[in-house]
Amino acid sequence: MKKVEIFDPAMCCSTGVCGPSVDQNLTRVASTVYSLEQKGMDIKRFNLANDPAAFADNETVNRVLQDKGADALPVTLLDGEVTKVGVYPTNEEFAEWLDVSVEALTQKPRVRVSVKLD
Repeated sequence: MKKVEIFDPAMCCSTGVCGPSVDQNLTRVASTVYSLEQKGMDIKRFNLANDPAAFADNETVNRVLQDKGADALPVTLLDGEVTKVGVYPTNEEFAEWLDVSVEALTQKPRVRVSVKLD
């Protein structure tokens, strides 16, 4: 199974819904990552503000930051190799990397609710 790691810039939340305006791209990425996690995919996000150790411990991300500075974030790794710098992956890229359909990334999860009437 392939492993995707996204190293985000420092931000207050990863959803894109905080602040004066909604960041549609962050909302898309948060939703896609959640959907992939629910499908059992190996995908993780690290926020520089909340998890600086993940950045410090990863030599590949350290090299990118030393070469390009913090403006290089977000950095996406696929199986430990840099695949994207400065922009988030598209849903098409996520789908290709993790062998799922693009449509599966935008489907709302189905929730079964059991109601017991007395």
